[in-house]
Amino acid sequence: MNSDIQLNTQTSHCIPNQKQENKKNKLTTHLELIFALLSGTFILTAWILQKSDYLWIAVPLYISAYIIGGYYKAKEGLSDLIYERSLNVELLMILAAIGSAIIGYWIEGAILIFIFALSGALETYTMNKSHREISALMDLQPETATIAVNGNERTVHVSELSIGDHVLIKPGERIPADGAIIQGHTLIDEAALSGEPIPVEKKINDEVFAGTVNKNGMIVISVTKKSAETLFQKIINLVQTAKDEKTPSQQFIEKFEGTYVKVVLITVGVMMFLPHFLLGWSWTETFYRAMVLLVVASPCALVASIMPATLSAISNGARQGILFKGGIHLEKLASLKVIALDKTGTLTKGKPEVTDVLLRNDVDKQYFFQIVSSIERLSTHPLAEAIVKYGKENGVTSFVEIDQMKDITGYGVQVTINDTTWKVGKRSFAGDDAAAAFYGEESGKLSEQGKTLVYVTDEQGIAGLLALQDTVREETIAAIASFKKHGIRTVMLTGDHEVTAKAIKNITDVDDYVANCLPEQKVKELKKLMEHQQTTAMVGDGINDAPALATANVGIAMGGGTDAAIETSDIVLMKNDLSKIAKAVDLSKRMNRIVKQNIIFSLAVITLLIISNFMGQISLPLGVIGHEGSTILVILNGLRLLRG
Repeated sequence: MNSDIQLNTQTSHCIPNQKQENKKNKLTTHLELIFALLSGTFILTAWILQKSDYLWIAVPLYISAYIIGGYYKAKEGLSDLIYERSLNVELLMILAAIGSAIIGYWIEGAILIFIFALSGALETYTMNKSHREISALMDLQPETATIAVNGNERTVHVSELSIGDHVLIKPGERIPADGAIIQGHTLIDEAALSGEPIPVEKKINDEVFAGTVNKNGMIVISVTKKSAETLFQKIINLVQTAKDEKTPSQQFIEKFEGTYVKVVLITVGVMMFLPHFLLGWSWTETFYRAMVLLVVASPCALVASIMPATLSAISNGARQGILFKGGIHLEKLASLKVIALDKTGTLTKGKPEVTDVLLRNDVDKQYFFQIVSSIERLSTHPLAEAIVKYGKENGVTSFVEIDQMKDITGYGVQVTINDTTWKVGKRSFAGDDAAAAFYGEESGKLSEQGKTLVYVTDEQGIAGLLALQDTVREETIAAIASFKKHGIRTVMLTGDHEVTAKAIKNITDVDDYVANCLPEQKVKELKKLMEHQQTTAMVGDGINDAPALATANVGIAMGGGTDAAIETSDIVLMKNDLSKIAKAVDLSKRMNRIVKQNIIFSLAVITLLIISNFMGQISLPLGVIGHEGSTILVILNGLRLLRG
């Protein structure tokens, strides 16, 4: 137990700042809507006064409606013009409204401003809605924690927690930091991280994560990570990155917008004069039609076709425990053709388990487990830890005292217990001839299955044999099958030997495998796959997978993996569930389909409105309704991705 609490001066302040940003966004949304409604009120009042021949009062009200309703959009348009040296649709709308007022169409220009302001407020609201699906995570991070110091309880800010601090968590409270349970037994609701609604049972030595909820038992955890380094904080950082990252389609549209606006302005400039001479229109009609063109040709709907859909898809994924570091990675998944998968920790649990035990006829099973567990508990090797765990699960409650111990490098360990010599290790350590005679047929089958064999000998020969294997995750087989349904080829890249790799291939039904694959070889194999396939993903969890994750078109890290893998990847699966990848592919295809729908629809509406204007069949208010209505529709269509 730590008696001193050290203040972490480098703690991230992302969460408080983000909460302030969320409040600011809500305030902006409300102000935009209030300004739009005020503008509408002034317009209605001015119209009534104009009908009553009080034009001298109506005009100032119209001007007030212009100023109040157009404030936010004019500010945005002028800001881009002055600071970014770029033209946007906001500027086109303001120019159209002013132009309408100049030729005496006060009501038309005012309606344009009102609908544009109202749609802007609605657009801000809908955009913030998709952000809120993700930013709601900020409210899940506790700000304080109760720590035990010299037997006393003390409440501190989470930023003051240090590694090793003991934190008390009562039923119903959110866990303030990543840690391991050192006291108690409970159920933890991890839905905020994994998207799974069913609570997970947790006992002593199990990991728990910040932001999750302790359901029904008092527990004490030992902090393993500072607040700025928790899994929860990494999620928040990933979310911030994803919100700012733009898809290639979005980048193209934004570049296209500037050129398009210039073309519209030039066309409108020509139309302000040419129809008067060519078609015999009056100067008022010519100018009016130019203003209508300025409105209906603006690419508002086209610009809004992608970003709301992308943000909605990203927030949907986050809710299901799939974190995208940017829309570009989500967009790529739709064209995924092959997935390369690491074995250990990805296809398998990453922790070996005892699967089979073969004993000599005269050996007592309980005594055998006690002896082997007593020997292996002194080692930190994963196989040794698995054997000790298996012993405890089979009734070992105490260990025997070891008199002498000798580690034989590359073979195993030799100990003396009550004047009896025991050996635990590989086949050659027990003797090849003796091993061949000890359940030879059974041991051969176990080896063919890719299992690791550990022999235990006493002074009478081989006392027993334990077979261990890194077991395949329960969801792996179903996930591989789902990839096949999507037409995605699977390849396992593993550092294990040929026999183990082949055994795992047979169990999981992956299409192909490459054994004895070192980190640099994984990169080479991945490049070979990328040469023949359009889009290739790499899935891994370890430091050795980081180079391959960085090389792939899309790098996917398991959430329970190393920091290096998570930071290098493009997508993180918060729950180590490969089936989430198939869901991510489906989400990507849905997003791309909706984006295409939006683009086709917005272009069709713009074309129809432009043709109608040249034929003199559309008024400025109707042009505004058609233009802004299509913008709202594409945004709402994008928000459909929040569901499912």
